[in-house]
Parts: sequence; structure tokens; C-alpha cells
Amino acid sequence: GKNCSLLQEMDVIQKQDENCYCYVQNRTIHLQYLWSTIQIKVNSRERFRFEPISEKNNCRNSETVFEFVACAVQILWKPETCTETFLSIKQYGEDVCFKIQPFKIEPYVVRVKREMLDGKLLFLFVAGIFLFHFANSLSRSAKFFYLSGVILGVLALLVFVLLTLKRFIPRHSTFWILMSGSWMVSLYFIYCFKENIQWLWSEHKIYLLGYFLAVGITSFAISYQHGPLTTELSITLFTWTLQLTAFVLIYFGVTIPQVAYAVIAVSLCSKGLCYPLGAACHIARKMKHHFKSKKLVFKYLTEEEYREQGESETIRALEELRSFCRSPDFPSWIAVSKLQAPHRFAAFVLGSPHVSAAETKAHDEQYGIGSFFLEEQLFETRAQFEQDEPANSVHEEDEENENEMHSQIPFPYATELL
Repeated sequence: GKNCSLLQEMDVIQKQDENCYCYVQNRTIHLQYLWSTIQIKVNSRERFRFEPISEKNNCRNSETVFEFVACAVQILWKPETCTETFLSIKQYGEDVCFKIQPFKIEPYVVRVKREMLDGKLLFLFVAGIFLFHFANSLSRSAKFFYLSGVILGVLALLVFVLLTLKRFIPRHSTFWILMSGSWMVSLYFIYCFKENIQWLWSEHKIYLLGYFLAVGITSFAISYQHGPLTTELSITLFTWTLQLTAFVLIYFGVTIPQVAYAVIAVSLCSKGLCYPLGAACHIARKMKHHFKSKKLVFKYLTEEEYREQGESETIRALEELRSFCRSPDFPSWIAVSKLQAPHRFAAFVLGSPHVSAAETKAHDEQYGIGSFFLEEQLFETRAQFEQDEPANSVHEEDEENENEMHSQIPFPYATELL
């Protein structure tokens, strides 16, 4: 690509001679480009040849058989001619180079723009997440089984035919060898179909629709005849296949491979944590049953117990106050300056009672047994009771008189009033 023109975002290039173009990826990773793609559009009024240029021009450098077959087919594949083509380049992917060969001296335009949110990538990512987390329930659904059969028949016809004819293949080793080859051929055809979908749809729309319709109906009929999966082993294998497909969709649904690996790892951990979390919840419920606290029983104190508890708590609080006043952290001079009787406070700190004998005697005379306050409370209660009793008796006498008056009224006099 040394002699090719480098493309950048927002470029609009107009030429009329044969030329090659390259888009070199920016290797700096930014999360805002997670679902971003570069869109390259080439259009002209006359037909031209669009030929992709691969970096691996020598097929002998291919590391796998699949890469060798793909390289050989690309050499033999003759690029088609068209008047308009469209190329979508995933961000952080490989550098892309292509060559434009116009057949006539007619200008063609190359436009480059960035699409920040590619709907196809986002759809693949969301579909992968959904398929992974609901693979267990979807594998048991008959409708999804028929839909999977139709999709497999359309995209991988050789694999679908081989699965249909499995009962006629006696040896398992022969079956798996044929299955591996069918998958490799099917994957390559899927790749070619993805690369040329726009050209196929514009030039051979009728044939493409006919293929989809015929193969789809046939696949549905064969899947319906076979019936949904019934054994647990087949359902488990189908679940694992769906989860593996989900990982592929997640990988191709983002532009940053590291993010795809992280999402796949988190999905696996979340799927694997359900079992230890369930076991932990079960153990917690069992432990809660054994260590459940008993129902609290409230015990009411008698008057004597209430008095004893009050005295003991008061003595304990006074001792704590004395200990605090003796500590070096206590601001003794500030406290003494605010007290009216500092000598009494000092005697309390040294152990004297907090109430003097005179104060105790005065309290007993006022609030103790035989005190003026207690007699006043007793006499006030008795006077209030005596005042309420005559009022109640008068009310009862009025009710009795009223009942007697009603009983003395004769019946005919009441009829005259009516």
C-alpha cells in the first residue's frame, strides 16, 4: 500500500483513473468507539471494478488450511463490476486496501465518514447477551427449535443436510470428519455472502429471495418432522451450542476485542456463580433457623424492685461522675469558677453524699408518709369523688321521674293527641 492513497474521515475524493486506496486504523483505544464503524462509499455513473487487496498475497504463508483455501479462492474469485459499492470497516480492525478500476474515463467519488453507533454491531451484542442468559429456556422451546433449524438450513445448508442424514452414516468418525469439512465450507460461504451481500441484493435479488424461501420452507418441514428435542443430553448439547454462538455474537458485536473478552468472562462468572450463591442461601436459611433469637418476654417490676433498681443505678451514676471529676481531663478550675458552693462539690468528689441530711429531712417532711403534700392529694381526691356522687344520684332521680310520668299517661289520651 505504499503507492495507495490514504483515506481519512470526512474525505471526499473524486478521480477518473485507476487507483488504490487504504484506510489505516488508529490504534489508540477509546471506549466511545465501541460500536463505531468507518463507512466508505464509492459510486459512479459508469461501471467499475472494486477489488479488495489483501496483505497476505502469498498463500504459502497461510497458517491453517482454512486460510489457505480462503486465499486460493480470493485469487480465483473475479471481482464483480458495479456502479456503486459500500464498504463498512470495523474500528480497531485490520487495515483495509482496495483498488478501483473504471472501464471508461468517467469520474467516480470515494466518500469516507464515521458512524458512531452502528446498529448492526449493537444488535449482535445485545442478541449475544440475550442468547447466553436465556439459552437454557430457549433450548426447551419448540418454536425456537424450528427457528434454529430454518436459520441453520439457510446459512449452513451442508451442515443441515449432514445432520439430517446422520442416521445413514454408520461410523461416528466419518460423520465428524464430514461435519468438520461442512462447517469450514459453510463458514467460508457465510464470509463471502457477508462481503457481497449488497451486490447480491442489487443484482440477483430474485434468486436470493428464491433461495431463502425454498431452503427455509424445506428446513422447517424437516425440523417439524423430526420434532423438538426430548432427551436431556440433546437439550444440554443444544444449550451449549447456543451459548457458544452467543460468545461469537458478542465478539463480533464490539470493535474492541478486550471488551468482548471481559464481557464473556463476566457472563461466565455470573452463570457459574448461581450455584454457589444458591448453596450459600440454602445454608444461610438453615443457620438462621438454628440461631434464631427467642421471643422476648417482658417482665414487669414490682414497686420494691423498681425502687431498688433506681437506687442502685443512681449510686453507679454518681460513682462514674466522681471518677470523671477526679480524672486529669476534667476542667476543674472552670467548674469551680461556675459553682456557688465549691466546698460542697469538693466534698462530693471525695466521697460525701450528694444530698445533705437537712435536705433529706425536708424532702421527707414534704413528700414522705404523713407529709402535707400527701394529705392534700388524698383530701383533694376524696372531695372530687363526693362532688361527682351527688350529681350522679340527681341524674338517676330525674330519669326515674321521667319514666314514672310516661307510665302514668293513659292510652286513650295518647290517641286523642294523635
